[in-house]
Amino acid sequence: MKTLYKLLMLLAVWIPAASVHAQLNPLSSQYYTNRYVINPAFAGANNGLRINGAYRKLWDNVPGAPVTQNLTADYGFGKVGVGLNMSNESAGLQRQTRIVGSYAYHLPLNANNQQLHFGLSVGFMNQRLENADIYGNPNDPMVGLYNDRKTYLDGDFGIAYTSDKLSIEGSLPNLKSFFKKDVIKLADVATFYTAISYKITLSEGMEGIALEPKVAYRGVKGFDNIFDLSAQAWIANKQVFLMGVYHSSENATFGIGVDFKRKYLISGMYTTQTSALSAYTNGSFELNLRLSVL
Repeated sequence: MKTLYKLLMLLAVWIPAASVHAQLNPLSSQYYTNRYVINPAFAGANNGLRINGAYRKLWDNVPGAPVTQNLTADYGFGKVGVGLNMSNESAGLQRQTRIVGSYAYHLPLNANNQQLHFGLSVGFMNQRLENADIYGNPNDPMVGLYNDRKTYLDGDFGIAYTSDKLSIEGSLPNLKSFFKKDVIKLADVATFYTAISYKITLSEGMEGIALEPKVAYRGVKGFDNIFDLSAQAWIANKQVFLMGVYHSSENATFGIGVDFKRKYLISGMYTTQTSALSAYTNGSFELNLRLSVL
């Protein structure tokens, strides 16, 4: 009974905290540097191969603190794009792994590189408890019942319109939860994502400066919908960028990065904690890497 009590207490504390942290504060790369991570319509939107890796962890060194790892690879050829999106999240005893493959179609319209993008991802999600981290009897029946749950099919759907300046996007992530509300009892999952942005060129050439403000509106199950007001500025011929986001959940994200020769990207981002959790822990740090092969 002591093992069961400890297990239930850990789940009660860490699973909601992990979900809140992961969904109220999604990976910051989804706003600008890797829009494919939230919207399959961007798989292969740029011809060639792109490989993106992201790692996020709480700034505090708290045992069992939420950790997010994500790896995407997408390739575009002609009007078609394919991709692979893999993520692993952990918090306390819980581990969640999600792997989906994506297909996208990019329809050219007319001048100014106007395109319509359609994308669909299909794959699976698995949730389990890490036996090695249990202080007590890892053979407790409750642990076995939790880990014996079936891996289930999951996916995402997305659309987008892009031009040289304007970008409008929308996606429905976690389709299994969306269509099977009475079967899949997951709390705090992302339910939709929409965004609109506009690129402004302030100066041209090697010392050129560009700015892209963006407004995003997204849903998280069990919470109020969230507005994100952001902007990213590029300098030095679009090889150095600064990014800032204000979230209506009363926190903010700040980042800086380098896209050397538009082939090797590295960026670091810090997200302050939401107002509801700011009294308990600091924010999180996110590292992003990208390799582009055109």
